[in-house]
Amino acid sequence: MKAIGYTQAGPIDGPDSLETIEISIPETGPKDLLVAVKGVSVNPVDVKVRAAMGPEQGHKVIGYDAAGIVQAVGSEVSHFKVGDEVYYAGDLTRSGTNAELHLVDERIAGKKPKSLDFAEAAALPLTAITAWELLFDSLGLKEGDGQGDALLIIGAAGGVGSIGIQLARQLTKLEVIATASRPETIAWVQKMGAHHAINHRKPLAAQVEELGLKPKYVISLNGTGSHFPAIVDLIAPRGHIAIIDDPAELDMKAIKMKALSFSWEFMFTRSMFQTTDMDAQRQLLNRVAALVDEGILQSTMTQHLGEITVENLIEAHKQQESGKVIGKNVLGPFPA
Repeated sequence: MKAIGYTQAGPIDGPDSLETIEISIPETGPKDLLVAVKGVSVNPVDVKVRAAMGPEQGHKVIGYDAAGIVQAVGSEVSHFKVGDEVYYAGDLTRSGTNAELHLVDERIAGKKPKSLDFAEAAALPLTAITAWELLFDSLGLKEGDGQGDALLIIGAAGGVGSIGIQLARQLTKLEVIATASRPETIAWVQKMGAHHAINHRKPLAAQVEELGLKPKYVISLNGTGSHFPAIVDLIAPRGHIAIIDDPAELDMKAIKMKALSFSWEFMFTRSMFQTTDMDAQRQLLNRVAALVDEGILQSTMTQHLGEITVENLIEAHKQQESGKVIGKNVLGPFPA
């Protein structure tokens, strides 16, 4: 079968940064779904892995978000059957979704939203899982919580922020403050449902103070290292900070006086370590799909870059590396 991969980690504009290859159809394990991939999207993790992680041997196929049709099921699969339409975010330890056929553990896959096509659906899984786990695992919120409290989401115009704003607005009573820096990204976070939009290129604490709010919760999606002093300043005592990026260092002593809690979110943890609660991701993806089909949540797709080809995937990686992607870029299907 056809796939898109690389033989050497490096810059996307390097020779053969991505190329079409022929690989064997993988053998379906007991809990696996073999999925015909019809749509994919590109995330920051795609470009980070491609730039820094070379294959142990031969080619490396990456790609994490996907939507497609189940072609075969493992002997222990109980939630899906051949012909089901699914969407999922994959597993960092397995071969990726930039392939015509792909294996995924049923415990981290959900039924695709019926109201979205495959490419639109592929925009959602990784970011929806991340945002859901940030809100309901890291921050410890329950649906309906948050009356009288505020949430600040830093760097909210990307994929995680776009769905995170929606989940917070629709499933909690939190007052949502989102940061962005350009007119178009400010307009986007407002479209996603943020109560307030502020500029993370300007002093955050002063802007939050002008709103008359003292957020109990802060989700930082990028630039945490530079924003951390402001976060500690603006957050309410006994508040909670959750992040997903990789700051070189953080002054954790600074959070002691306010007795703040701190969490790191990594959506691949459950699949990497085969945790006992892996199935939580299947359940939350099904819930997100239902909310989409009910019109409560919307796809965060902003650009469809065409079929899944080397040229289009390179363009998607270039755009992701620019740091200017709003929402999510998607591709699909593979050329006939």
